Amino acid sequence: MAEPTDFRHIWVPPERSGEPTVLALHGTGADEHDLLPLARLIAPGAGVLSPRGQVLERGMPRWFARHAEGVFDTDDLVRRAGELADFVDDAAVKYGFDRDNVVAIGFSNGANIAGGMLLTRPGSLRGAVLLGAMVPLRPEPRPDLSEVAVLIGNGRNDPIAPAEQAEELARMLDDAGASVQMAWHDGGHEVTADVVETARAWLAKLRTATGSPPLP
Repeated sequence: MAEPTDFRHIWVPPERSGEPTVLALHGTGADEHDLLPLARLIAPGAGVLSPRGQVLERGMPRWFARHAEGVFDTDDLVRRAGELADFVDDAAVKYGFDRDNVVAIGFSNGANIAGGMLLTRPGSLRGAVLLGAMVPLRPEPRPDLSEVAVLIGNGRNDPIAPAEQAEELARMLDDAGASVQMAWHDGGHEVTADVVETARAWLAKLRTATGSPPLP
């Protein structure tokens, strides 16, 4: 089982007890600092656990290996998703946050590893904001995600994560029982202000449903 120190990471304690913990998952070539501002915008006051991916592709950190652009090494994805879920388990003990109240916010490769956690380690996340997401894998049978809420925020003109991939991912998660909401923007592989605002409002509703303090 991974220890918290196995992943280089940043831990930002919550401002108040009862806050959710955001698992911030960066995209390819970024690091544990990259999504901290976005996490604060979407979930002000929440705790933030922001690790760095352990796979290097031409020197750039990633969460799992791939064979080519858009062609994932699914065996490595499954293994790495399990290691990340174990890391969150151990971090919850180390830092004292509620393991059942963890919401991932991931961009691009970070969204895809979060999707992999949902599909291969059900129960590891209470919810997820998947930005610039693709279908990470297609498990059969589908897991039971009836207690999970997911927001997918993608660009209709994204050349890296095509719209049809986001739509298929939404259908797959819906088929598994998750509560899924789509947030489209007209751009490409990016995070827009309107999607951030949608994600903030979405998370505010999820916090209310789970009994977390309201957003400041």
